Amino acid sequence: MSTAILTGQPVPGSSIESELRSLGFDVRAAADAAEAESLLARVPSGERVAVVDARFVGHAHALRLGLTDPRFPLAAIPGAVTAQPAARQALTRALARENSAAGTTLVDSLADRIVEALDTEVHRPELGSLVATVPADPQARNEARQAVAAVDDEAIRLKSAVKARDGFFTTFFISPYSRYIARWCARRGLTPNQVTTASLLTALIAAGCAATGTRGGFVAAGVLLLFSFVLDCTDGQLARYSLQYSTLGAWLDATFDRAKEYAYYAGLALGAARGGDDVWALALGAMVLQTCRHVVDFSFNEANHDATANTSPTAALSDKLDSVGWTVWVRRMIVLPIGERWAMIAVLTAFTTPRITFYALLIGCAFAATYTTAGRVLRSVTRRARRTDRAARALADLADSGPLAEGLARAMKNVASRLPGFAAPAVALLGGLAVIATAAFTDFGGPLPVVGALVYAVTSGLAVARPLKGPLDWLVPPVFRAAEYGTVLVLAARAEVNGALPAAFGLVAAVAYHHYDTVYRIRGNAGASPAWLVRAVGGHEGRTLLVTVLAAVLTASQFQAALTVLAVAVALVVLVESIRFWVSAGAPAVHDEGEPA
Repeated sequence: MSTAILTGQPVPGSSIESELRSLGFDVRAAADAAEAESLLARVPSGERVAVVDARFVGHAHALRLGLTDPRFPLAAIPGAVTAQPAARQALTRALARENSAAGTTLVDSLADRIVEALDTEVHRPELGSLVATVPADPQARNEARQAVAAVDDEAIRLKSAVKARDGFFTTFFISPYSRYIARWCARRGLTPNQVTTASLLTALIAAGCAATGTRGGFVAAGVLLLFSFVLDCTDGQLARYSLQYSTLGAWLDATFDRAKEYAYYAGLALGAARGGDDVWALALGAMVLQTCRHVVDFSFNEANHDATANTSPTAALSDKLDSVGWTVWVRRMIVLPIGERWAMIAVLTAFTTPRITFYALLIGCAFAATYTTAGRVLRSVTRRARRTDRAARALADLADSGPLAEGLARAMKNVASRLPGFAAPAVALLGGLAVIATAAFTDFGGPLPVVGALVYAVTSGLAVARPLKGPLDWLVPPVFRAAEYGTVLVLAARAEVNGALPAAFGLVAAVAYHHYDTVYRIRGNAGASPAWLVRAVGGHEGRTLLVTVLAAVLTASQFQAALTVLAVAVALVVLVESIRFWVSAGAPAVHDEGEPA
């Protein structure tokens, strides 16, 4: 249990003590500053502790925001300050300094004075119209209580449970009622992780319904996919409503979204096969395109996360368009975020065929990818920004270079230093085109794809031989993803044997999981995947070379079996390490308020 230390003269009729207990605090009163310091010292080191002014008047949700959010080591609102175990020493030092300055007499406004004395960053939540104050006299207290009564903090709590920036479909067709489902879950003690898991199970059942290949199965699949999305919105809203943020929850939410979508693609492909239509190439193509879209988003954001002099005419135009209400929604819809995408997939599944569903998905995602990538390229070439070492390191981690590419990078460092600033993405693109073209335009089993993969390995090493700080260097990781995934897709399609494309789908899914896992480690400031894991799964160039060698030396049926074994091996290695890391990690909880995935 957390501990709250009430300081200052108690106020008759005050509800502060009961409100703190309702938030899970064991309340103790300090008659003077010395007793407050003594009580603080007796609180177990592994518990959260808060110092609260007994005269505090405000909304219960203001106290909740200020004192219970698990994402911040130190947080404060007027009249209250809290510290998690990691920040306990900072709070103890600040209290000791205030005691030395004020003596051991009864201390008013001790919590606010501690905040001023803290020597580290303190989170101050945005309260908006919520009241949090320490009145100086009875008249001010009466006015503060009237202000509290005039504002419905439950309505504000429900409103703030909804993500600040979301897509059109989610904002107008899901969030108006999913927030009430979140409140229902909170009042029954359900956790966001439980809702996230329920969303995954619902999507998997939807995929199973789609796999039946019947019209009834497709209709049920569409309905269940939409319900899974409602639960997907609910888990985040429940986290914000009850402030139940966690590292594990952030990871589950991020990875389960991809698992649900790609499992549903597989279900559609299985259902189509039952009806005599082979759409595995379309399903794999949709997964490749969607994953590459996400890598473009991740790489661009990491490259510009802390760039200096970050200005461009394109960005200024975008800001100007944001001031025109209807353009905001149009621009959010055409990038086909998860809400619009899943709604489209669900409706098309119920009323058309898997082939039509995948055609629409590929066309929509291709347009969205072209629109967003073109805009980001324009921003990058028109802005004069200096990118940091941290950004370069993040892009290098997202590149997922294995031992072969890293060794070649060290050997070609001098060559790379003489190339122009745009060389890295251009060289990576040339290598990617070489390996995909040799796989696509030669007979299956020939040696040319191996040559193309060797060229790709060399160009991959050259692309990362110097720090990725150029204006377009954020394109390097998505080019690598497109080259690796595209090569697997093309070779599996060229094998023309039953099971090759489903095996390729499994391999790309396993590798994509590894890449998403790397992204969310970086976002959580936990570093990238460990070097041993990257070496164990070969790096992007190593896997690409291995797949082309397997295609060259094996028959088509043997190649299908080899892809299956490789998919299982990669999935086991990356899943075991990922689960081990996220379950035991001390990384801060990630609460993404950025672009809808």
